Amino acid sequence: MGRQKQLTKRQLAVIEDLFSGELNEQGVLDKHKISRNIYNKWQADESFTREFARRIDGVCRQGQLIIARYASLAAAKLVALTESENQETARKACLDIISLPKLPVQEANLSKTGGSEKVEQQQLSAETAGKLLDALAKSEKPETKS
Repeated sequence: MGRQKQLTKRQLAVIEDLFSGELNEQGVLDKHKISRNIYNKWQADESFTREFARRIDGVCRQGQLIIARYASLAAAKLVALTESENQETARKACLDIISLPKLPVQEANLSKTGGSEKVEQQQLSAETAGKLLDALAKSEKPETKS
């Protein structure tokens, strides 16, 4: 692999400002006095696009980390809402839990093809789904006054 061209300080400053979120794209270009034509040429440059893609990947990983960090808390709160006094809240919590996307589970064993990790989808167990449906059914029954 050949040696990559270094980005200029100006290019790095533009990329930094694009990812800071304080200005939109045109605002960043105006701040740095970069014409649209020059910016378009930069976008065709392999070194520039590689750095840009690296920054995007980093931001996506940060977002995934935040979601992963709070997923169990969010799930616990959602499960707690199934016991809400408000039947509509409990019903919606049950429906949200049932409709949650399948969670990927990493296997310890590597697949035989290419050494990449195999990812399986984990579904709600029949027992858990049954409990949720039972709670949902109970919350929809009209209350009778004694």
